[in-house]
Amino acid sequence: MWCWGFEPRASCMLGTITKANESVLLQAYEFDEVMFWRNAKCPTCDLRKPARSKHCRVCDRCVHRFDHHCIWVNNCIGAWNARYFLIYLSTLTASAATMAIVCAAFLAHLVVVLDLYQETYIDDSGHVQAFDTVFLIQYLFLSFPRIVFLLGFVVVLSFLLAGYLCFMLYLVATNQTTNEWCRGDWACSQHCPLVTRLPPAEAQVYQNIHSHGLWSNLREVFLPVLPCSEKKTQ
Repeated sequence: MWCWGFEPRASCMLGTITKANESVLLQAYEFDEVMFWRNAKCPTCDLRKPARSKHCRVCDRCVHRFDHHCIWVNNCIGAWNARYFLIYLSTLTASAATMAIVCAAFLAHLVVVLDLYQETYIDDSGHVQAFDTVFLIQYLFLSFPRIVFLLGFVVVLSFLLAGYLCFMLYLVATNQTTNEWCRGDWACSQHCPLVTRLPPAEAQVYQNIHSHGLWSNLREVFLPVLPCSEKKTQ
């Protein structure tokens, strides 16, 4: 039996697999017998591996619905903290984008206050030239190098974070983890070696059996399930 929306504690927060919850978590997801095998066992933890789980060498534990180990939060992203990671990633993206907007607005304000768009300069041939965009950027960089450099940095950072956020949302919408996305085609080719000899149009592609529609996939991440037996023991 499973409960929706219950907040797990301590080691359960990541979905750490233990002797106490091993038998329950084995029933959480279906085994595809391609990437996740029913009788697989973790040689380090000496536990049976539930489907979609993986042993993290950094944390030295098996994590249920393992996504990846994030060095920025120094923890694994697992079954019940994936939503918090998405919120964290969203706030980082919003913060970087906000900083870029603030820096750009400050520089634009300087241009307007100082009337730089109406300024002129004398070129090498002695002709009077109006400030063009390139010359204006060069002037701002020489006058306010730290702000211009910060603007360039946060703009690049915003695009990188936004791209990664979109990728993570795609995985959520299709009910995949980063680990499964990286291993999918490889696992299929290892399970079916003859697939690599087929033309691309006939080659077998790994089928995700855990996706049950957009809303069910979103609910699984943002309203994760927890065995009621764990709730009673806490």
